[in-house]
Amino acid sequence: MSLAAAYAEIKLAHLALVAASGLLFAVRGAAVLAGQRWAMVKPLRVASYVIDTLLLAAGATLWTLLALQPLRDAWLGTKLVLLVVYVVLGSIALKRGRTPAARAAAYAAALTVFLYMVSVARAHHPLGVFAAWWS
Repeated sequence: MSLAAAYAEIKLAHLALVAASGLLFAVRGAAVLAGQRWAMVKPLRVASYVIDTLLLAAGATLWTLLALQPLRDAWLGTKLVLLVVYVVLGSIALKRGRTPAARAAAYAAALTVFLYMVSVARAHHPLGVFAAWWS
């Protein structure tokens, strides 16, 4: 398989995993806020871990194939920082938030960060969707 073909397949997998990860988080988060116990059952938690691990592996592979560097390629550095913020907010939203209001705020913030992270990746610019305003 050529490098170009491998890149195309890995990128497609990465995009599908982004969609799956975001959708699973959105559904589980909404269910947790609604008090639904099924959102935290072990099979869903494991599915989330598997999807997110594969997503990270696909992203790291693309990073290597494209010889990207987070300090040189500012959009990637921004995306990595946002990823950490998203994980922390997601953890608060799903299990660590002490009150329903804290969980709801973290859930809304996590979804916002997720969407912004997608816009940064699509634009290849640290400002993501806002890049056009600053060009």
